[in-house]
Amino acid sequence: MTASREEVVLLADDGTPIGVADKATVHTTDTPLHLAFSCHLFDGDGRILVTRRALSKLTWPGVWTNSFCGHPAPGEDFKDAIARRAGQELGAAIDNLVVALPDFRYRAVDAAGIVEYEVCPVYTATISGELAPEPSEVAEWRWVDPRVLLDAVEATPWAFSPWLTLQLPALYADTSLEASDLI
Repeated sequence: MTASREEVVLLADDGTPIGVADKATVHTTDTPLHLAFSCHLFDGDGRILVTRRALSKLTWPGVWTNSFCGHPAPGEDFKDAIARRAGQELGAAIDNLVVALPDFRYRAVDAAGIVEYEVCPVYTATISGELAPEPSEVAEWRWVDPRVLLDAVEATPWAFSPWLTLQLPALYADTSLEASDLI
């Protein structure tokens, strides 16, 4: 059985879809703007899941990041894409999916010159069941107190993905916000 080709939705600067491209060819030193998503997963104790990207990842290998990310396929609903990716990357099912930062967008360049350039709505959810991360995606993972993670991101941003360093403070911009408010 051959793996199916994964496509991403290409976007104009205003966020309008303008085409599709093979995901395997998109992330280069000249990555076009495309559609993605990030999800921050919480457990029943209000802890957030932080994952360390596998060393084989094209962009930001070995850095700590949010729970999981992905790209909706052309015509795929975000809810379906996020559930699909949670299963593929973490071997997990999710509940209580909520869009937390609907307009998040970023551009970042890693040490090898590979660019991430995404319109990337940020979601929160709770885990349903156990984790069984895919080793080609996730090298390590930890459930941590969100405030501890925020402190770590602020103290050592180079140890984390650039999207996490931007998303996490935005999620907790209101200092009175608790993890239970995000799920």
